[in-house]
Amino acid sequence: MTSTASILADVRPDGRDVYRFGDGDRISLRPGTGGWRAADLDDGEIRLLWDDGRYEIIEGVLTIMPAARFRGGSVVFNLTFLLRSYFAGRGIPAEFAGEVDIAVRPDRVLRADAAVVFGEDLPRFSRQTVPKPGTNWRDYSLSSPPSLVIESVSEGHREHDHRLKRQWYAEFGIPHYWIVDAYALTLDVLVLRDGAYVDDSINRTADSLNVASFAELNVNLNDLWPS
Repeated sequence: MTSTASILADVRPDGRDVYRFGDGDRISLRPGTGGWRAADLDDGEIRLLWDDGRYEIIEGVLTIMPAARFRGGSVVFNLTFLLRSYFAGRGIPAEFAGEVDIAVRPDRVLRADAAVVFGEDLPRFSRQTVPKPGTNWRDYSLSSPPSLVIESVSEGHREHDHRLKRQWYAEFGIPHYWIVDAYALTLDVLVLRDGAYVDDSINRTADSLNVASFAELNVNLNDLWPS
């Protein structure tokens, strides 16, 4: 039997290890292998393969996330549309992106369904130094906490969003975390206080809620759910 140590010692002609990248003519990313770091994504060839998949790095292990489904994606789209209108109506600068990699630790890179950077956080991101001329923070995994992260719960993976990512995003210092579940028809609006997330909704009913941290933001829940 070949030991992990001997596999790690095998090196491809391009200098990469066989254990994580295979021994074929072209490299491949091998889920379930360890030793992965956020810095690996600075390699352009690795980054292209990463972007083609739905990967995360969890405690240094390359992990595949479940495939996105239309139902889950539509509620994220509806939420971001609502937020765009809210920020635009108040003249608050905001930038949105979907499928965003967030390097919360060197051995932990999470893929968020959506991330928002708004208000005073935008200048903070603009001041970040980047390794390549002609690029900026938008061209890399986020290494600084965005203002808001939205996760859409996948069937069979509720614990990942409700417990693990909730803990990891709090440790990273992301101020706002929203968890939307298109199957259970629920929206958890959370705000970071004293290092932990607490409910940020007020006047919650079966059909709507107000967000305490966003003045006059009312979320009509029925507008979120697909038919």
